[in-house]
Parts: sequence; structure tokens; C-alpha cells
Amino acid sequence: MPTMRKYLFSAGFALLVAATSVSITVMAPPAFASEIKYVVNDIPVTTGDIAHRAAFLKLQRKKGDAGQEMIDQTLRMAEAKRLGIRISDAQVDAAYQRFASSNKMQLSQLDGVMEKSGVTKSHFKEFIRAQMAWNQALSARYRSGDGTGAVSEQDLVRKMLEKGGAKPSATEYMLQQVIFVVPAAERSATLGKRKREADAMRARFNGCNTTREFAKGLIDVTVRDLGRVLAPQLPPDWAEQIKATKVGGATVTRETERGVEFIGICSSREVSDDKVAQMAFQAEGSGGDKDADALSKKYVDELKAKARIVKR
Repeated sequence: MPTMRKYLFSAGFALLVAATSVSITVMAPPAFASEIKYVVNDIPVTTGDIAHRAAFLKLQRKKGDAGQEMIDQTLRMAEAKRLGIRISDAQVDAAYQRFASSNKMQLSQLDGVMEKSGVTKSHFKEFIRAQMAWNQALSARYRSGDGTGAVSEQDLVRKMLEKGGAKPSATEYMLQQVIFVVPAAERSATLGKRKREADAMRARFNGCNTTREFAKGLIDVTVRDLGRVLAPQLPPDWAEQIKATKVGGATVTRETERGVEFIGICSSREVSDDKVAQMAFQAEGSGGDKDADALSKKYVDELKAKARIVKR
């Protein structure tokens, strides 16, 4: 069984994979004027938004009400914002790249499909952002035990042990993040230089104890101790690199919205505790796809019941 997070993220893409992994013919959409169609808690939903979503549904060969989908997406994004959830442009771009790669397409090809079909790259990326944010909001609610059927770590562990299973283990990492900050206004002029500086520091990295000493003579370098992070909790964009890096080493540098970054591996060890058991139990299907779908619908219905939705 896939996890709730994985299910909700992949469900929106499933039919689009089928549509884009085969040869398709799309016609350029006609130009249209965009006007406000709905106002959802003071957030406008335009006829342009709805037209792009209708094109997206058509590309997926999926039936649905484009207007209602955009209302639901607006409610989800507002809830994620209320919870302090923010999905960066870098995360969205990485997901967009992974989608293209998984369908054996160049980015330019995927851009072309999005534009010619009337979906547009920007609309698809906002769909990705909304899915990723909603995953986090839903996961937080699922873990909270606030009447949604979630249970405590101890209850999940007890259920697992009742089935005869031992507590699972996972790798626990202690990580350190190093950011060579590049202000947005200076990005085009200084990004290359900052990357060279980051690469040089990364090459000298030999453990987390000396990082701040190395950074003292450098301008606009931030060193963050990320603390205890279990393998299933690793940021998706960094997970593979972290797992492939030895203790005392650092991942390759990456350009992000903040500048140029790398992550140092301070230590790692195998641990087995209630938190690990909870994640493993949930991943193995304590909820399942149907429960995830039902919980998502219930959450959106609650938001909709409290919302101010005005049709223009």
C-alpha cells in the first residue's frame, strides 16, 4: 500500500502519465479574456484559471468540474498557508523535472505539451505546488488525532506488535545545512561565483565540528544544524544524495531559491523506536488509498462549509 502522502501526490498525475507517455495531438487554444468567476474567502478564481483546469482535465481524459476543482484547490492552498506550509519554487521545479524524466520527456517537450494543450506550464506547476502543500496539511491532520481516525504512536506500535511484528528500524541522521546566500536581485550576477565558493568549501568538509570555523571568513554563509532526521523524513530533493554520502562527508552543491547549498552528514545510526514504528505502520497501509481519499474529501468539505464562496 502506498503512503497517504505518496497517494495524494501521485493520484493527480496518474492519468496525465498515460496521456503524455504516448503520442498525442493537441491544438493551440483560442485566446480568451480572464475575468473573476468566484471569490473564495477573498481570493479570486478567474475564468482563465478555470479554462486552464478544464484543459488539464481534458489532457488527462478525465471528467470533472473545472470550476469546483479550482475552488477546492484555493481552499486547500489557503489552509496550507494557515498552517505555515510553504512549498518553494525549487521544490516545484524539481517535481516538474521528475515528472518529465519519468515520462521520458525533455523539459522543452513537457513545456510544449502544457502550452499547446492550454494547460500552461505555470498552471501545472501551481497544481504541483497545491498537491505538495495539501499532502503536508493532510499528513499533519492525519497525525494529530483530532477526530479524523488518527491514533497515537503508542497505539500504532501496539497494533503492530499484536500482529507479531517487531519494531522496525530506520537510519537516523544528524545533518548540517550550509547555505551560500544569493539575494534574488544579485542572482544573475553572482550565482556562478557563489557556486564556486560553495564547491570549494564542500571539498574541504570533513565533519560538522569545523564547518562554522570554515564559514567565519566567508560572506553571507549560513550554517544550520538540522538535528535528528529519520530516513523517511528526509526532504525529497535531498534524500538520495544524503543516503549516498558517507558520514563526515557532504552532498554535492545545489542551486536553490536561497542560493547554493549542500548538506553535511554529521552522523548516522540505525534506531528502532515508537516514531519509526508509527511511520512504518502507516506506510504499510494502516490508512490505505481509500482512507486517504476519504480523509481528504472530509477535510475539504469542512473547509468549504466554513468558506465564503461568491459567484460573480
